[in-house]
Amino acid sequence: MPGLLLGDVFPNFEAETTSGSIKLHEYLGDSWGILFSHPRDYTPVCTTELGRAARLSPEFSKRNIKMIALSIDSLEDHHGWIKDILAYNSVEPACCSLPFPIIADSKRELAVALGMLDPDEKDKDGLPLTARCVFIIGPDKRLKLSLLYPATTGRNFDEILRVVDSLQLTVEKRVATPVDWQPGESVMVPPSMSEEDAASLFPAGVYTKDLPSGKKYLRYTPQP
Repeated sequence: MPGLLLGDVFPNFEAETTSGSIKLHEYLGDSWGILFSHPRDYTPVCTTELGRAARLSPEFSKRNIKMIALSIDSLEDHHGWIKDILAYNSVEPACCSLPFPIIADSKRELAVALGMLDPDEKDKDGLPLTARCVFIIGPDKRLKLSLLYPATTGRNFDEILRVVDSLQLTVEKRVATPVDWQPGESVMVPPSMSEEDAASLFPAGVYTKDLPSGKKYLRYTPQP
């Protein structure tokens, strides 16, 4: 993702969407944001993904997240495709809209600027399609996480929810989350934190995993 690193301020681009013209930072306001791209409208994997995202939108809303999708097709195509998405996924009656806007990036300007193109997947004219990118943006408008899937592999939106839970928890509390962590499970105390600080911050207790090295770096505490 050229020029866009974790911690960078996310570009405050303007775009036309299925909900009208938006400026990204104003659209997000004080919320977290997820921008996720799709190769094309009226394609099978994308249809399943947007349907799943729509079904999970109440969960994202609970976490103060605004979602916005992107595809390189026109607004007219987007509006027609939305009916298929909703009908196939039985989200709502097909006359209704998605709970988040879709950006029309027909000139591929955003896809190029944000490094979203998949060089191995091309349209009928030989132009590269957008890959399946996920950008998670914090309320400070900085990039917190990025994922990049090829056009042929659908994403797991339950995993995206999980990493959001981890990001929000670790921003609020001085903890880290271990492999396969799920909300409610124990979290890890960073190695840089002293025993005194850990005892003060985590009154529920800190326990250490014994290791052959004798080093006490695997420290856990119940999720604060």
